[in-house]
Amino acid sequence: MKIKILVSIIIQLFLSSLLFSQGKISDEWLTYFEKSNYLETPRYKETIDYFRKFEKLSPYAKLISFGKSPEGRDLFVLVVSKDKCFTPQTAKKSGKVVLLIQNGIHSGEIEGKDASMILLRDILVTKEKSHYLDNVILMVIPVFNVDGHERFNPFNRINQNGPKEMGWRVNALNLNLNRDFMKTDAPEMRAWLKLFNAWQPDMFVDCHATNGADYQYTMTYAIEKDKNVHPVLGNWVKNSFIPFFEKEVEKDGFLIAPYVWFRGDEIRKGIVDGATGPRLSNGYTAIQNKIALLLETHMLKDYKSRVFATYSALYAVIQKLNAESQNVKEIVRKAEEESVKEFVHEKKSIPLRYQISNESVPFIFKGIKYRKEPSEISGKEKIVYTDEKFELEVPLFNKVIVTDSVVAPFAYLIPSHLKEVIEILKLHGIKLHRLNKKTKFKVEKYKFDEDVTWQRRPYESRISVSAKYNSFNDEVVVPGGTYIAYSNQRAVRVLVNLLEPKAPDSFLFWGFFNSMFERKEYFEDYVMEKYASEMIENDQSLKTSFFEKVNSDSVFANDPYKRLEYFYRLSPYFDQSWNVYPIMRLNEKIELKTLKEESYF
Repeated sequence: MKIKILVSIIIQLFLSSLLFSQGKISDEWLTYFEKSNYLETPRYKETIDYFRKFEKLSPYAKLISFGKSPEGRDLFVLVVSKDKCFTPQTAKKSGKVVLLIQNGIHSGEIEGKDASMILLRDILVTKEKSHYLDNVILMVIPVFNVDGHERFNPFNRINQNGPKEMGWRVNALNLNLNRDFMKTDAPEMRAWLKLFNAWQPDMFVDCHATNGADYQYTMTYAIEKDKNVHPVLGNWVKNSFIPFFEKEVEKDGFLIAPYVWFRGDEIRKGIVDGATGPRLSNGYTAIQNKIALLLETHMLKDYKSRVFATYSALYAVIQKLNAESQNVKEIVRKAEEESVKEFVHEKKSIPLRYQISNESVPFIFKGIKYRKEPSEISGKEKIVYTDEKFELEVPLFNKVIVTDSVVAPFAYLIPSHLKEVIEILKLHGIKLHRLNKKTKFKVEKYKFDEDVTWQRRPYESRISVSAKYNSFNDEVVVPGGTYIAYSNQRAVRVLVNLLEPKAPDSFLFWGFFNSMFERKEYFEDYVMEKYASEMIENDQSLKTSFFEKVNSDSVFANDPYKRLEYFYRLSPYFDQSWNVYPIMRLNEKIELKTLKEESYF
């Protein structure tokens, strides 16, 4: 009980300090959230109008439109820089750490937007926290999913406690932007990639509210630190950032924990903390060698607490980056350089898939007691949470194991007709060259088995595919204009995750090459009968092998089509490119005569 009272006092003192600062400003700078007694969040127009006031007030703030949504709304980012570094070029020259905060990728989970307004006000209006940007350039996306944001409704989030009305999870095309970071189907995502890869922020923070179980924590978080980032970056995150971050947020009175993901169906089986895949924001920015932090406030806490917990977390991030600006810049630079050295020059394998080991460490989980009761509605046991708090030591499974990986080739050869693939590679910051003339190469190719597994229903508008394959070496002549993607570049992890078919977010998985599995030419029986007879007349070994199969395989022997197909596949008429991956690996390091580099950046 004493601890509960103490925590309550600390939270009230923290909120009171924020309210005290509000007393120094006019009503003009009170946010919609504050004016609503902390119950509501503003619409798109009111939001952008408030952010635009920062630009009008301060010479150190600039509101930039970086793209359009499907419904025609502007996507904005506010850049705040004491040196007026409002372009990627000037930001790079400044040598300062660049922090990108993203709000509203899921627009029902919108507390980051309201927290950012108050934090920016403390920096630019009251200037109480302006010194924390001495060594930081701050970029804030007020709302990323702007069309979903305007699908305002009080019934958009059944699991969530406020605000009174909020936006929708997905965009106007019914796409979840936080599954789109690799395939980039949404116009918003393509605009985001141009922004991200032009500015190359050193740290990225994505603000959300979670679903899931009830527990005491107001804030949970996930930060990439193992296997999908270089150790130099992961070690700083584990040993320096996390201890500071948790301490600062809890000092403000908000309980915080790693993202709560149950290992089984209840807490006693433990929680897991692994590596995030690149289709998600933090997984994507991680393989871009950036510090990637996901904030997840607890949806059952009141909206006021969630907003101020997010404020506290963002404030802690800025404090840390400002204090260690040059160190962070060096860590990110070294992670990029060492990744190229290890994965390209030393030929170390690039991780593609992960799982959590059975090893664990003890973790004190602060939960809410519940009981299970039979339900006449669902017909199974239901969970009923109480108001009683408890603490329980549970296993935290946080050791990541790489289950699949690949060695990067010297380069990939990409046919020029794969225009969508080429366009997306450029959006990801991949540098491409083109052959200036027809050239012969020794290459490695992938050929897929005919047993292909298709997803039964669309996922994020695509029919994904799973297929096994074998590799083989071949000598090919490729035409001039063929694209070359060298592995020797900063975004090598992104390149390999997109082009290697077995990667979980590859172009192949997302259905970019589905037509490759479609056979387009067949034979007429009467034509094949004649041709097959000629084949066995001219090739005694073929005749022998055919009849051996007839005598040993009754299913084959009794299927006229299979018998004719046997010869068709051995004839020069059979399509040799069927099920062969069109992108080839060039494993030998050679000098290539290419045209000038092509890139967006």
